[in-house]
This record gives sequence, C-alpha cells and structure tokens, in this order.
Amino acid sequence: MGDGTAMRVRRLGARARFLPAGDTAFAVEFGERIDPAINALVHRTATLLAAAPPEGLVETVPSFRSLLVHYDPLTTNAETLQQLIGDLELDGATSTGAGRIWRIPALYGGASGADLAEVAAATGLSEAEVIALHAGTLYRVYAQGFLPGFAYLGDLPASLDLPRRTNPRVRVPAGSVAIAQRMTGIYPVESPGGWHLIGHTPLRFFDPGKAPPTLFAPGDAVRFVPVDADAHAAIAEAVAQGRYVPDTEGLST
Repeated sequence: MGDGTAMRVRRLGARARFLPAGDTAFAVEFGERIDPAINALVHRTATLLAAAPPEGLVETVPSFRSLLVHYDPLTTNAETLQQLIGDLELDGATSTGAGRIWRIPALYGGASGADLAEVAAATGLSEAEVIALHAGTLYRVYAQGFLPGFAYLGDLPASLDLPRRTNPRVRVPAGSVAIAQRMTGIYPVESPGGWHLIGHTPLRFFDPGKAPPTLFAPGDAVRFVPVDADAHAAIAEAVAQGRYVPDTEGLST
C-alpha cells in the first residue's frame, strides 16, 4: 500500500494525500476543509476515472474533500492506482461553476417548517429574513449520503449557522427542507433526523426505478424558490401524477 505520505498531483500542482482504507481501498484527500475548489478536484478526479476506468478499479465514492477508491487486489494494487491518479490531467478542476442549477419549490414555515420560528429566535432574525437568506443562496451539491438521495448542500449563510438539534426527531417527513451548521438538505424519505426543519418541497429525490436514481449529482447547484400553500399543493399533485418536470437554469447538455 505504501506509507500514505503526501503525493503531488503533478498536472495541477495541488497535493493529494493517499491514506489506506482496508485491504481493497484507499482514500485520496485533496484538502483539510470544506471548500468548493477542493470539492471540484474530488469530482473532477471521479469523473476522469469513470470515463476511462483503469484495470481493477471497482468504484469511487466522492465526499466533501476526499475520494474513496475501491479496487480489486487480484488485478491491480494501490500503488499503481495512486500513480495513475497523481498523473491525471486536472486543469480547470478548481472551477466551482455548476453543471445544472436546480430550482426547488419550497413552502416555508407552519406545519411544513416546524422549526422556522425557533431558528429565527436563535439567530436573532425574523422568519421572513430567515426565508430570504435561505432562498437567496445558491447551494453546491458537495456530496450525497446518510440516505439515498440526500444531498449535502452548502454553503449556508453564516448568520444561519446553528448546531444540530439537541433532541433529534424519530420521524422527519419526506421532502423536509432542513439546516444544520453550514449545510442545508432535503430529506428524500421519512427518517429520523436532527436538523432544523424550515420548509417542505413535494419533489422526489430518489427513485430506484430511474437511471440515475437520484435527482441531484455532485457538482450541481440548488436554488430554493419560495411558494405558497396553493402552489405547493398543485406541484404535489403534478408530482403524484408524474407530470412535474423539475425546473433548471444553466443546464449543461
């Protein structure tokens, strides 16, 4: 496996650190913080490996600042793959521009956002100011995890930075729009959760019958669009009938 010391990604001049992750995987760390440029490096590397998979590569799993590489030890080894990654051409990989910008309708507050009033009180803002800040920010899809279709969206405005709830909920409704620390996200299915609920969207974010099964992809961006109760209900009906097409801007083809 090697000693896991820092290794130069020569084509870009950045530094990638290779760390062992068991007998058939290793992690490639591109930095030590959550940063759009670092995240762009992660996803550029994953895209290049997917476009021309080297022999023995099984899977890559991108996260905020690292890429987990799974391989078949019967056909390759960590050193070979690390050398290949170190030689990848990553010019332009630090660009943080979004391939797709999704416009996600959200009904804020009330039964749809049970924690909105508490968030406003904790931040010293009015509910309207919380909504304006949340909906006025363009969020990057940094990574997906926790649940199928759950995307970690950042960066939340600093004035809305709150720790997770002290008492997590046993059930969070599917479609709940929530915030915690510098992230926002949408619960794709009903599940336990400890983030602050501020709104709801009727869109679906995970469908195992589709390819790909998730609506968002890492590197996409998300903009929340406030809607009223009537519009929310109309969109929910269209989604249920399979007539709703999510709105995008800046769509790459």
